Amino acid sequence: MTEPKEASLSDHLWRPLTQHQTLRGVVPKRMVSAKGCHLKDEEGRQYLDAIAGLWCVNIGYGREELADVARQQMKDLNFLAPMFTNGPVVDFAEKLQKLLGFDCHVYFSSSGSEANETAFKIARQYHLQSGAHGERRFKIISRYRAYHGNTMGSMAATGQAERKIGYEPGPAGFIHVMPPYPYRAHPKLTLEDHGEECARLLEETIIHEGAETVAAFIMEPLLSGGGVLVPPDNYIPLVREICDRYGVLLIFDEVVSGFGRLGTMFGYEHWRTEADIYTFAKGLASGYLPVAATVAKEFVFEKFYGSPESQRHFRQVNTYGGHPVASAVALKAIQIVEDEALADNAAQVGNYLRQQLADALAEHPYVGEVRGKGMIMGVELVEDRESKAPLNDATVMKIVNGCVQNGVMLGRNNNTIPGRCNVLLIAPPLVLTREEAEQIVTVVVAAMNAVL
Repeated sequence: MTEPKEASLSDHLWRPLTQHQTLRGVVPKRMVSAKGCHLKDEEGRQYLDAIAGLWCVNIGYGREELADVARQQMKDLNFLAPMFTNGPVVDFAEKLQKLLGFDCHVYFSSSGSEANETAFKIARQYHLQSGAHGERRFKIISRYRAYHGNTMGSMAATGQAERKIGYEPGPAGFIHVMPPYPYRAHPKLTLEDHGEECARLLEETIIHEGAETVAAFIMEPLLSGGGVLVPPDNYIPLVREICDRYGVLLIFDEVVSGFGRLGTMFGYEHWRTEADIYTFAKGLASGYLPVAATVAKEFVFEKFYGSPESQRHFRQVNTYGGHPVASAVALKAIQIVEDEALADNAAQVGNYLRQQLADALAEHPYVGEVRGKGMIMGVELVEDRESKAPLNDATVMKIVNGCVQNGVMLGRNNNTIPGRCNVLLIAPPLVLTREEAEQIVTVVVAAMNAVL
């Protein structure tokens, strides 16, 4: 009989993105409650959550009105198979249509990964049913550094090499191009030149792959988890023109940027450019329940009409898609974003926080750039400013841990590009106050100075 091994943890939880070797003999702190922007652990210590859970708790923690909505909906109708219709899900779809302002149909699921996986399937089936050799259009182009999910298709679209170690080869037909990265652009290029260069690289990729084989191009309006990369103003409109030129569907992944995060209800509004398909999750219900949506413009949806025997309908079902409780909670969360003007607060307080950070770290030798938009920002850390060589991993982790020890939880672009996980990520709940913003600045600056 084999002797049981000594327990290395206080529980049997398998934590994501965690090397459990580092937890041997350690009892991880448990969080027990939260309110606004703050978490509290079992010892009563408070932490300012400067990453909003995982970029998702937009309206802040502890909203009792959402608990009330969930309780009532659970009493009325706790579940319904998604092929049938319930009031909250219909109202939810109508609300998204009104917010977006164009005719569309909404397919619901439970996560951003599922939403993007759904978008890829819709894009491929759309072309297949559009004629003109549409069966050849199966390739999905995405960008390096971008994160689109952890299912096999959405992971294949993800441009983060470390997230794929041990899981490849993935499904065929996924291609990557470089995103705009102004901080690391060629010094002879203006911002506008760099935007044009990156758009041109997309066009050349479409041409070299054969435009008749490309189904869609997926992008975040602002690339988030890969390092908070803000594109030049001309880039997204040029991408739209290129997709139109070659008959490629444009998908905006607004899983992070939607519902106020960038200081507007939707991220794409900054660039006044629309996509053909949109994906939403995270802030859609502000993390109170799992919910996601894939929104297709009406011209896309129309290609799915046909007789029952034609098999033109979308042949997918998600058990928890259109969940009545999640739909009711998401509707209430969106109402709070609107009623409390949280997108405006994200713009104002977010800009204040970013400027305060930039000013306080202006002379720090390890800070290459502070960038962002609204309530999302990245601090790129370098060994020295001249070479722009990424700061070593051990020092980056000392900074992150130093912030936690002083009561502020933030992130970094963990497990993305080998040797380039050197960007601090800051994206607090949209209810952040100026005083809380100043607390973040104070703690980040102290942690940065402590590693000099």
